[in-house]
Amino acid sequence: MTVESTAARKPRRSAGGKAGATGTKRSTTGTKGTPRTTAGKPGGGEPELVQLLTPEGERVPNAEFDPYVAAVTDEELRGLYRDMVLTRRFDAEATALQRQGELGLWASLLGQEAAQIGSGRATRADDYVFPTYREHGVAWCRGVDPTNLLGMFRGVNNGGWDPNSNNFHLYTIVIGSQALHATGYAMGVAKDGADAAVLAYFGDGASSQGDVAEAFTFAAVYNAPVVFFCQNNQWAISEPTEKQTRVPLYQRAQGYGFPGVRVDGNDVLASLAVTKWALERARRGEGPTLVEAYTYRMGAHTTSDDPSRYRLDDERVAWEAKDPIARLRAYLESATDTGEGFFTELEEESEALGRRVREVVRAMPDPDRLAIFEHAYADGHALVDEERARFAAYQASFADAEEGNQR
Repeated sequence: MTVESTAARKPRRSAGGKAGATGTKRSTTGTKGTPRTTAGKPGGGEPELVQLLTPEGERVPNAEFDPYVAAVTDEELRGLYRDMVLTRRFDAEATALQRQGELGLWASLLGQEAAQIGSGRATRADDYVFPTYREHGVAWCRGVDPTNLLGMFRGVNNGGWDPNSNNFHLYTIVIGSQALHATGYAMGVAKDGADAAVLAYFGDGASSQGDVAEAFTFAAVYNAPVVFFCQNNQWAISEPTEKQTRVPLYQRAQGYGFPGVRVDGNDVLASLAVTKWALERARRGEGPTLVEAYTYRMGAHTTSDDPSRYRLDDERVAWEAKDPIARLRAYLESATDTGEGFFTELEEESEALGRRVREVVRAMPDPDRLAIFEHAYADGHALVDEERARFAAYQASFADAEEGNQR
């Protein structure tokens, strides 16, 4: 399996329409140093977005956000590329494992690597991240072993890592609720007088949830140091974005009194720069920011989904031409001294990661079936004790039946 198996190395021309033009315009500066984007009204033109690398891998100057990536070295650029490649390889292996019956479900991030790696690498160690269930790239950036992400999807635990070890919360399955958790945590950070920031991830579908609206309200009123990072991948399962909102998602922030900005979510440099800006703003006590990373979900919503039933293949093909990995590779090859040896070694590392993921998943022990009763109440409960006994007897009946069949 090649590291760019889904990438179109030569970008193809889009047929137009909503098939995914991200544009190349640059935002201008509004009042008080806040990026200002334009258009976006029903019937109007496409809103501007922050972009530092074009789909062809050409660098775009941007006076507002260039300072946030000015110190990025060629070696660090290669590190961003490595992050995206290995995250994609891990994601592909997890998808294959689900198809082979080793996982019950999997939510792929294919196509969203730049948004996740760019924003994830913008965080500091003392920042705290609240993910959904698709932030595998962010988990990688926070130092979570990728194999730890798979226990929940295999059904052997409720989350395979200690959130406090990496300041990375457990995956949240309830849509949008983590925005409230992040806001509350950020309010606590502010009360403690710390200069850390909180980063909350959610998708375009979750932006329609009441929990997200409530989080926006509390974050604005209490000036919480939180960055809301919305990965707009165009589809909330089978519901397109235009059926969820009449304006671009980032503009919703205006109604709550804090800034919003749209970034090219397939541009890892732009995602890094915009998230750094937003996090630094939060740490300075200037309150929340909404970042809309305009990207595309290349695969299914989860492995139980069939996207061919609700979207055209031409749309996916148009977005393949904007592949985030191919984009950065083109820049590395044209603007840095990155040689072919780097890509060859990374391919070998990628395959090694895939093998390790397969081995670890297949070796995961089955959980203790009675453990689900252990922490329902702190001091125990008669009803729970009764349910535990009944369940234990039910489980034992299978062993008794098997023993009887062997006689």
